[in-house]
Amino acid sequence: MTVALEHPALAGLLDMLELEITGKCQLACTHCLSESSPQATHGTMTPADWQAVITDAAALGIRTVQLIGGEPTVHPHWRDFAELALSLGREVEIYTNLYRVRDQWWDLFGRPGVTLGTSFYSDDPAEHDRITGRPGSHARTRAHIREALARGIGLRVGIVHILPEQRIEEARADLLEIGVTRIGTDRVRAVGRASLPGRSPSVEELCGWCTRGRAAVLANGDLTGCVLSRDFPVGNVKEKRLAELLGGQEWERLAARIPVPRAGCEPCQPHDSEGCDPSNDACEPTD
Repeated sequence: MTVALEHPALAGLLDMLELEITGKCQLACTHCLSESSPQATHGTMTPADWQAVITDAAALGIRTVQLIGGEPTVHPHWRDFAELALSLGREVEIYTNLYRVRDQWWDLFGRPGVTLGTSFYSDDPAEHDRITGRPGSHARTRAHIREALARGIGLRVGIVHILPEQRIEEARADLLEIGVTRIGTDRVRAVGRASLPGRSPSVEELCGWCTRGRAAVLANGDLTGCVLSRDFPVGNVKEKRLAELLGGQEWERLAARIPVPRAGCEPCQPHDSEGCDPSNDACEPTD
């Protein structure tokens, strides 16, 4: 089903709303933007809070809802959130590390309107596992990428340049060989565990597309321009409705601060571990 727009003045403001539904993850990537780990929590947003945000997103005409984390599939209600968004006529992207996939999840992954995103760091299992902090993660992620492709599930993969001699091109070649067609790379962004010592958060670390067609709700309810701009919240969805925040002055001020993207640069697609562009080549804002 589709829903009638309740806020026509905000129609078209956003194409995607990223929902960081948890900080918990089986991995502990060295560069993680949300500093996720097995010890992290699901945050302070309740299932009812997330359902309200998804319903509000549909009322605003936002086309795509992205479930991200942490690892979104460790949240006990992630499938309920995906089903709600689909029932409201939204597209759903699940940005998952593909470390663990239960057999019963493949049916949902293969539903019309659902796509997957994931991260892949090297064709060398040891190098990949070094970055994720979890032995065996390369083998599991790669096997589940192959399974998704075999099932005809829409998939994009991001490679983030973290280590000095990281096998970026070899990773891309490996992905191409197994059939991945949507591959992008990005430099590591100084956000979360990749923050530079002694340096305050800066909008200069962003690619320029935060607030421009996208927004994010973090696990504590903060609304910001994307998951990478987490240090610059404009309010909290537990205190104000999504439409009020997006139509407010704080949102306008944040949008004005974000550097303008370079001409021809496609919008970034944040993912579960770091970086700005899993589906396109890395981009930077103009000076």
